[in-house]
Amino acid sequence: MSTAPDTEQVLDADGHFHAKDEAVDISHYRFEDWFTFVVFWLLALDVFYQFFTRYVVQDSAAWTEEIARYLLIVVTFVGASMGVRRNTHIHVEVLYRYVPAAAGRVLSTLVDAVRVGLLAYATWLGVELVPRMHNLKMTVVDFPMSIIYAFVTAGFALMTLRAVQVALRHWRQGWSALERPGEAET
Repeated sequence: MSTAPDTEQVLDADGHFHAKDEAVDISHYRFEDWFTFVVFWLLALDVFYQFFTRYVVQDSAAWTEEIARYLLIVVTFVGASMGVRRNTHIHVEVLYRYVPAAAGRVLSTLVDAVRVGLLAYATWLGVELVPRMHNLKMTVVDFPMSIIYAFVTAGFALMTLRAVQVALRHWRQGWSALERPGEAET
């Protein structure tokens, strides 16, 4: 077996396997990543418990479906801030291939500004709505619906914060992924 001198040998002369794992870097994960991860696993446990009680025990736990719905809402809205931070939400970049670079830069900046504005407005609407939902109770569990709306509002607030950070990053570097789709941002 011939290998280049700068490549690492996987098998030694006796045929024994040798491999080194790369160091795991988790420094790029933020608060919302870990929070969403925990809520996702709570959702998975809830769904498993629902499956177990329904099909194994033959006595379905009534509260599991509603709790699963609310946990999915939390995963969706808080988890969406990860997509905003990483700038990985769906966007259409074909227009930027046909407009001049200066016009593409203006359009990209406008997209960032509109995104921040819409997310800030959704956050404001959530802040206005949470107190109004406090008297409305969940169906099966006796908790106020304002808890779920507070998580949605927190998700929008995190998305707004992350959108501002992304817009500032685009402003400082002078381009965005819309203008240069081949240069992915994380």
